[in-house]
Amino acid sequence: MIRRLEQRDRSDLIEVINGIDIFKPDEKVTAIELIEETLENKQKDEYSYNIFIYEFDNKAIGYHCVGKRYMTEGTFDLYWIVTNAKFQGKGIGKELLKHAEKFIKEEKGYLVLAETSSQPSYEATRKFYLKNNYEVLAEIKNFYKVNDNLIIFGKYLTK
Repeated sequence: MIRRLEQRDRSDLIEVINGIDIFKPDEKVTAIELIEETLENKQKDEYSYNIFIYEFDNKAIGYHCVGKRYMTEGTFDLYWIVTNAKFQGKGIGKELLKHAEKFIKEEKGYLVLAETSSQPSYEATRKFYLKNNYEVLAEIKNFYKVNDNLIIFGKYLTK
């Protein structure tokens, strides 16, 4: 079941984030900060983060976080899509991605952007986007650090 983030999901998601080996410590901190900010933000606006969790056996085992990109009419960022390491490869990421795309369409969005690293540890992430009909829209060399490029994937959503 996929539903909006609730306070009771906080500890489950922290466990999920901390269990992802490819995330560096600062990435984990950032992911947790977005969850905290979303839980604390009572006054949502069109640019708020939207976090939806994948629940299995009354436990949050994955989530996606999307938000409208500032000063655009229909471009959304897919900030995070994360699945508990024990459940990876079971189609949960794909279900979360489909849900994110459906949500974006409901919000009158038409373009999804997802940014990731060129490091070998993110190869599975890049393959995931390509497999789900995303294309590389841009690559910025030495973005994160020397020899670590920013790769921007995108998908135009149609009705």
